[in-house]
Amino acid sequence: MRKPQGHHSKETHGMLRIIGGQWRSRKLHFQAAEGLRPTSDRIRETLFNWLSPHIHDAHCLDLFAGSGALGLEALSRYAAHCDFIETDNTTCRQIRDHLATLKCTAASVHCQSAEAYLATTEVKHRIIFLDPPFHKNLLEPVILALADKALANDTLIYIETAADEALPALPTHWHIDKEKKAGHVSYRLISVHT
Repeated sequence: MRKPQGHHSKETHGMLRIIGGQWRSRKLHFQAAEGLRPTSDRIRETLFNWLSPHIHDAHCLDLFAGSGALGLEALSRYAAHCDFIETDNTTCRQIRDHLATLKCTAASVHCQSAEAYLATTEVKHRIIFLDPPFHKNLLEPVILALADKALANDTLIYIETAADEALPALPTHWHIDKEKKAGHVSYRLISVHT
């Protein structure tokens, strides 16, 4: 997600609120950037209701981290660790600042592309968040890269897209367990059966 070029007067700021867990109701500010669109409170609440039996002590991967909303929510709900992957240097720094504010050390921020991270990591993540900027055709190469990884059985993958955006073909051993639409957003939870 690229930070738009421009004068400081044109920069805008956003805010995300952690909705559950140990940091419930904490508000974190971030500088808005092109394509930066934190998952709404409503969708996050539904998602983490789905994940509630699985999140405790889980190793999570937020592949298009942006504001860090999904990974931070997971950590607030006692995930063991989260790897945040983000290409924009400013956005990476903001996630590190959020973690420092929350005094959280159970996380790593990797300032690189999702594909570059997946090409080298050997970590087995239990929960993977895929929430890329909409209409940028970023999902398909990442799904293909994940399909080539030896994912653990019962890995859970969350995918968020624009409602008018086609979901790329999924590997045959990925199964959509939950799927919903909220306004202009479609989101689903997928389980991997190896």
